[in-house]
Amino acid sequence: MKNVVIISAHPDDEVLGAGGTILRHKSKGDNIFWIIATSIYEKDGFSKERIAQRQSEINEVAEKLGIHKTYQLGYPTMSLSSQLLIELVPDISEIFTKVEPNIIYTVNRSDAHSDHRVLFEGVAACTKSFRYPFIEQVLMYECISETEFAPALPEKAFIPNCFVDISDFIEEKMKIMEIYQSEISDHPFPRSLSNIRALAHFRGASNGFQYAEAFQMIKYLIK
Repeated sequence: MKNVVIISAHPDDEVLGAGGTILRHKSKGDNIFWIIATSIYEKDGFSKERIAQRQSEINEVAEKLGIHKTYQLGYPTMSLSSQLLIELVPDISEIFTKVEPNIIYTVNRSDAHSDHRVLFEGVAACTKSFRYPFIEQVLMYECISETEFAPALPEKAFIPNCFVDISDFIEEKMKIMEIYQSEISDHPFPRSLSNIRALAHFRGASNGFQYAEAFQMIKYLIK
């Protein structure tokens, strides 16, 4: 049994990038923890109804994914910056110290959204082996509408080198994604259900699976 942490800048990142993989962990009886970095607030223009709806979505998704505990850090959405790392790193460190994750799934370092990029830096700071000896694997996931819209520069490339067969979980992943009604729309919107399925189909076909999720492994310790 492994302790697994899935990290989102915003709710829906986790399903888009690793929903099938998390369901696979659930099926194996692993302990799954979810860190959500940002939240929405009335002061930022969100209605009480939308805030309540978002919390309801989070609760329902957590139940469907088999999350043991959800940690909401509460930073305002679209607010993460390098100046906040002095707060973000201790927040993440405290959770890692409590949970002692063996496997960490985090947002991609070069996604188009600045919240994703800053969050990655905060997570990376909390993966030093001498401080967190329980960590065995750290993987970045791709997030539709963010990863593929990063600048087309070599240093910004998402280079998948780990692929997880989610063929048995694709239908459940799609149903869970539908919980985030405000985040999906019809094709050719990037976060259309057809595009989510197409990416999983492509990643699977590239690796001998029906459907797969792709990750870039950045740490893999064999103990």
